[in-house]
Amino acid sequence: MTANELQFDPTRTALVNVHWQRDIVTAEGAFAPFFAEAVQRHGVIDSTRSLVQAAREAGVPVIWARAAFRPGYPELIMNTGLSHAIKDLNALVEGSRGAQIIEELTPLDTEPVVSHPGTSAFPDTPLDAILRRLGVETVLFTGVATNITVEGTARDAVNLGYHAVIVSDACAAATDAGHDATLETFSLLGQTATVEEIRAALQGVAAQPVGSAS
Repeated sequence: MTANELQFDPTRTALVNVHWQRDIVTAEGAFAPFFAEAVQRHGVIDSTRSLVQAAREAGVPVIWARAAFRPGYPELIMNTGLSHAIKDLNALVEGSRGAQIIEELTPLDTEPVVSHPGTSAFPDTPLDAILRRLGVETVLFTGVATNITVEGTARDAVNLGYHAVIVSDACAAATDAGHDATLETFSLLGQTATVEEIRAALQGVAAQPVGSAS
């Protein structure tokens, strides 16, 4: 996709940033063996920071999604390997340093932060209500992991009637193959775009509506 294929109205667009938490994306985090190397190698924190700043300057609402659990994990459904890993690693406990969003991407006081227990930020959270109250039609997604909660949230957004765009260089996964597979298949449901393509669209350079096939 090139920049002139992407266009959206900033007043009807939101940026949702998924799981930019210490336990997930830093070298000190509980999930460091899975994600930290790819996050660093691809520079996705800096890319996301650039996009967040551009969204704020354009008046695009910025929303944050985080995984957080009470001690003992009473809300965690133990039906997946990921769920067992979270509990075994004692990760993402509410109030812990590991559950915090990293300093580089600190939310503003005015930016909503939703917490969720599953692999999508929509179920059992106010995310959909927030987006609808803001009149949002297009949702841009960044985060980790591309092929787990970023994809899960983006797919739910599509099912709820939003135009969904995964920002390809503001996401990372445990493997590049997993990241690339999500980007390839998601083009059938929504769109993928780079940070620079999104920035150009925010500046009014684009010429084609979001929602068209790429």
